[in-house]
Amino acid sequence: MRHTISVLVENEFGVLSRVSGLFSGRGFNIESLCVAETMDPKVSRMTLVTSGNDQIVEQILKQLNKLVPVLKVIDFTGVDTVDRELVLVKVNADGEGKPEVLRLVDIFRARIVDVAPRCYTIEMTGGEGKVQAFLQMLRPLGIREIVRTGKIAIARGM
Repeated sequence: MRHTISVLVENEFGVLSRVSGLFSGRGFNIESLCVAETMDPKVSRMTLVTSGNDQIVEQILKQLNKLVPVLKVIDFTGVDTVDRELVLVKVNADGEGKPEVLRLVDIFRARIVDVAPRCYTIEMTGGEGKVQAFLQMLRPLGIREIVRTGKIAIARGM
C-alpha cells in the first residue's frame, strides 16, 4: 500500500539522513521526497511517499516519532488531502509537433516557461494522475528531459 507521510522536523544538519536511514534500514524505498522550510525558519516539513506493508510502515512512524529532531509525524493514508506535484518538461517543438504541444499545454492548463528554436520547456502542476496523463500525451512528441518535485500534501480544512 502507498503511504504519504508528512514529518515536521527541526531545520538542522543531518536530519534528512537520519530520517531516510530509518527507511533504508527497513528495506523501504522512498519514492518521492520534498523538504522545505515552513512559516517558521527553524522548522522544515518533509513529505515522503513510500509503499509497503502497513505494519512495517507503522513501526517506521513510531521510530520517526522517537527521533530528537522530529516534532510531528502524520500518515496521510486514508486522510482527505490536497496534493500536488510540479513537473518541468522539455519537449520537441518543431514542425508539425508545435501545434500539438500548444494544444496539450492548453488542455492540461500548463504553461510554457521557456522557448528555444526546437523545443519548449513546460511547467505543469497537478495530482499524480494528471501529471502522468500529461507526460503520456507528450511522449510521442519527443520528451527530451523531465524534472519532477514529487508529491506535496496537506490535509483538507474542516
